[in-house]
Amino acid sequence: MTIQKVLVVDDSKTELMALSDMLQRQGLQVRTAANGEEAMLRLAEDKPDLILMDVVMPGQNGFQLTRAISRDPLYADVPIIMCTSKNQETDRVWGMRQGARGYITKPVDAAELHAKIAAL
Repeated sequence: MTIQKVLVVDDSKTELMALSDMLQRQGLQVRTAANGEEAMLRLAEDKPDLILMDVVMPGQNGFQLTRAISRDPLYADVPIIMCTSKNQETDRVWGMRQGARGYITKPVDAAELHAKIAAL
């Protein structure tokens, strides 16, 4: 699968900027969303090839949003990588059960992120 367009969902402007910069340096097009509602709007506007999903956000959290996206026939083929500060094994397992295809803890290592994307 060729990844060109990435949607980054995170309520932290700092994280959005850091992840966007990291992805753009890899030659990827990046769109951002600060919460679940924005993420669903971005999905409808322009379907991405990949979603990087934070977990801890106001309103709908990343686990809930991942579950909703991965079960929606329109978007079920879009891989989701959880990108979060939640570093417990139970969090990783739960994220994968919700439909995530990868799980990375913050602070994000660029090489690890690149490897996860390449492995899709």
